[in-house]
Amino acid sequence: MRLNKFLSHAGVCSRRKADLLIQSGRVAVNGIPVKKLGLLIDENADEVTVDGKKVLLQKSHIYILLNKPKGYLSTVKDSHHRPTVLDLVGKDKKVFPVGRLDQNTEGALLLTNDGELTYRLTHPKFEIEKTYQVVVSGKMDPKVLKKFKEGIKLEEGVVARGEGRILKRNQESSVFELRLKEGRKREIKRMCQAVGLKVTGLVRTRFAHLTTEGLKKGGWRYLSPDEIGLLKKMTGLD
Repeated sequence: MRLNKFLSHAGVCSRRKADLLIQSGRVAVNGIPVKKLGLLIDENADEVTVDGKKVLLQKSHIYILLNKPKGYLSTVKDSHHRPTVLDLVGKDKKVFPVGRLDQNTEGALLLTNDGELTYRLTHPKFEIEKTYQVVVSGKMDPKVLKKFKEGIKLEEGVVARGEGRILKRNQESSVFELRLKEGRKREIKRMCQAVGLKVTGLVRTRFAHLTTEGLKKGGWRYLSPDEIGLLKKMTGLD
């Protein structure tokens, strides 16, 4: 098994973050620090440590849906001691966020220790749809939605696309829904900025088929077997 996959399966972090851990020299195999990506290990015989602590494969997976409020970081630990989503679900649960929501973005956030599912849910090729409710200043032009559908070129050269519909608009503010199949950093805010819109509120209302219906802000629940099964089916893990 590849070392980054082992770390994600063990619930340490996502596979992409595992690569960063390895490159930073914080991971050792049989007592020897490694920085090489793509290293293969024997998960039944080799001893893997992160920052000197032994890592063991998880015997069971946990799947949690959180209705994230503003003010919380979508990370396991913050060096500046700011509140994180684990403060809401309990730090005793060895889970990590699937993707991220900005500190001041609210809504549906999945947390799990299932590294393979996390990898697939966040990889663009699986096209997992996320739905957002966006509030912007002023009365937006409906033609903006066509631009979003055709694609907005971001600073790094990639093109971001989304399907949208206006829910409400007046002279002071407008509210619209936007559905994306990508997960780039601050994607919606950058798309809006590119067309002259200022985002004043952002809520993820749906992640794949999961919604926060019935969950108060800061509330969370475990996924049902059917919900987990559908996520796995969507990503080819069934």
